[in-house]
Amino acid sequence: MPTEIHKLSLGICNCYLIKDEGLILVDTGTPNQGKTFLKKLKKLSIEPNDISLILLTHGHWDHIGSANELKRLTGARVAVNHREKDWVELALKPLPPGVTVWGKIMTLISRAYVPLVRFPGTHVDLALEDKQFSLESYGIRGRVLHTPGHSPGSASLLLDSGDAFVGDLVANGLPSRFGPGLPVVAENIDAVRESWHLLLNEGAKRIYPAWGKPFPATVLEKLLRR
Repeated sequence: MPTEIHKLSLGICNCYLIKDEGLILVDTGTPNQGKTFLKKLKKLSIEPNDISLILLTHGHWDHIGSANELKRLTGARVAVNHREKDWVELALKPLPPGVTVWGKIMTLISRAYVPLVRFPGTHVDLALEDKQFSLESYGIRGRVLHTPGHSPGSASLLLDSGDAFVGDLVANGLPSRFGPGLPVVAENIDAVRESWHLLLNEGAKRIYPAWGKPFPATVLEKLLRR
């Protein structure tokens, strides 16, 4: 049976339910998404406690804002790279710098309103190291890769099928950009490119970003040649 992939728009962030023998959630969106989350699960005929793991691709507020609420609703364990464990547990709100003109504008805008965003911290059950982490014990045919660049602890879920869930390592849609490309805000854009190479070398075939629609991984190959 093929792995099921369900996109859940929770706030401004694309989150994903991955269903195989087990069921996991990738990212939790902005704060106060619990009711929306439950409505979407009901339409999919999925019980909240069927979800065993919440994987956070990184610790920025628009990906972890509802982690506490969804952890409580599902009873799932929460995993994030060890570099950003404190971001999740202390509900920190670091902002990456802009790497393009529009990215710098977005950062300035974010500095104005992000201090007003409130959400509780969430206990991290799994502080992932940088080595590959298999999800076999969670019933998912895939693994977590450390793919830094957008943030120091950014991680991607790469399924054996080649489907890759990359958080903000790639952008593909407004307000960031019109098509697939480098993130407009990032801690280290060279590291982003290295992480793209890693995903391709590890067999990524289709990219699922947190912003915009999925696209073939061959697009990354073309962008890296530029």
